[in-house]
Amino acid sequence: MNDLLNLLKENARLTNVQLADMLGTTEQDVAAQIAALEKKGVIRGYTAIINEELTESSEVEALIELRVTPKRDFGFDDIARTIMMYDEVESVLLMSGAYDLALTVKSNSLKDVAMFVSQRLSAMEGVLSTATHFVLKRYKEKGIFIEDEEQDERSMIW
Repeated sequence: MNDLLNLLKENARLTNVQLADMLGTTEQDVAAQIAALEKKGVIRGYTAIINEELTESSEVEALIELRVTPKRDFGFDDIARTIMMYDEVESVLLMSGAYDLALTVKSNSLKDVAMFVSQRLSAMEGVLSTATHFVLKRYKEKGIFIEDEEQDERSMIW
């Protein structure tokens, strides 16, 4: 199962025939394993990694750090569930270190993100502080280089 998951993480577009060949099993077995993993919730979805600079999109992405007071008997889960219901929120992560939650937020403009932080997040009960960082450029995501690597014509001297 781990081998199948690793192959799917690397390239979710592989066909069941290709996966079966790589794993030394049958196409039917691969299809059954994938269906079982989806049903159990192990596989939660499939996505593409996109170089946004080559699209018409003008979306703004921000990473937001939150310090929060956990609720009694619920810990951080209750506030995380509330935050993840907002359409702007792409991801919510519980973190160790100086802040408690890390959010990835996408919106149409810097102003929209600022309004989201000031009117929704900061006003939320239990939120102690926020720090917003705007993504300026993406170089690599999930192990994939976003831009083609430029070849350096200079020779290396050791």
